[in-house]
Amino acid sequence: MKTKKLNVKKIALIGMLGALGGILMMFKTPLPFMPPFMDFDLAALPEIIGGFALGPLAAVMIVAVKLLVKLAILGTSTAFVGELSNFIVSCAYVLPAIWIYDHHKEKKSALKGMLVGTVICTLTAVISNVYMIIPFYVNMMGWSLDTIISMCHAVCPLVNNIWTLALFGVVPFNLIKCGVTSVITFIVYKKISTPLKQFARE
Repeated sequence: MKTKKLNVKKIALIGMLGALGGILMMFKTPLPFMPPFMDFDLAALPEIIGGFALGPLAAVMIVAVKLLVKLAILGTSTAFVGELSNFIVSCAYVLPAIWIYDHHKEKKSALKGMLVGTVICTLTAVISNVYMIIPFYVNMMGWSLDTIISMCHAVCPLVNNIWTLALFGVVPFNLIKCGVTSVITFIVYKKISTPLKQFARE
């Protein structure tokens, strides 16, 4: 995976895509039968599209700018734990996809890359929620694990403990989120990649 050189135009484009991602984070909606603290958004779209067009370093920078924009506008309600988790999970989705696509710039490679990225992102999200997010709510917010499980059980009766929460909450949520993002990217990328690359040229 080649790291593409940055120039002023690329940095400006990274800033714009990151800002767009930050704005998209605000347009979130809950999904039926999903844990109440998980909201669906399309903030990963600028990350994956920008990463395919500009490379892995740009993708990581877009994720970082997205979170900085979100923090500047909304602040944090999780002492930055949620933002750190978002950064890790976002990179787990986009970087494998970009690595595979960069080797063979074809539609099939893009699809394969996003599929692999979705799987890695979902596994990373399970680890992040079980060992970072849920312990944060238990230890820092004063919630009990039973309270969290009860909240999730109310919307999905299959959830009875932290691992069924991961299996029936975190896994399907991230499969849906990455799946929708991947489908939209697959449809629109070729149409918008040319103007993005032309803008970013020195």
